Amino acid sequence: MRTIRPLLAAVVAALAFASALLFSAAPASAHDVAESTAPADGATVAEVPASVSITFNNRPLAIGSGVTVTSGGENWADGPVEIIDSQAVQKLRTGAPAGEYTVTWRVVSSDSHPIEGTFKFTATAGSTTAGSGPAAPSPSATSSTSATVPSAGTAPPGTGTSAPAADASQPFPWSIVVIAVVAVALVIFLAVTARRKLAASDEENTRDSAE
Repeated sequence: MRTIRPLLAAVVAALAFASALLFSAAPASAHDVAESTAPADGATVAEVPASVSITFNNRPLAIGSGVTVTSGGENWADGPVEIIDSQAVQKLRTGAPAGEYTVTWRVVSSDSHPIEGTFKFTATAGSTTAGSGPAAPSPSATSSTSATVPSAGTAPPGTGTSAPAADASQPFPWSIVVIAVVAVALVIFLAVTARRKLAASDEENTRDSAE
């Protein structure tokens, strides 16, 4: 019995260690989230802004990012997305009309996984940005932006609203599981080895006593 108890204690300790590793690794694998947008989701602004932006809890990656700003079936986004600190900023073309706008965004978070979402705002007046009027969107610019922004996420971010839900395809931290399994196996091996040595020592003591 005295040899079994140390073995059980070692197994319990190893399992506790493995559980601690798994739970401590969970927060590190979470994706970035959108904290706010400008304009805020559902807001009404006096005029169409020169740009829209999404603020994240970490700095997103520039590669693979895209934003469309549509109204009346037309995309008013102008040029590529700019990543400024923790913000993704999308400029708008001049001459954008008054009305409701839908912003659909997609970025690659700092953990290299894509996240996406949508938000809306309404402008009571058109854009007053200096320019020669609305420029026809080039086919290449429109297609490239649309290609990087698929269907919107289920939880559009905005001020006072929850950020988009984490991507369901988030990989499970299998490396941590492997480390935990190796740790458990090592502890069991050491415990079994110690038990065998103790058994051999008891047998030798028994022989010495018999002699």
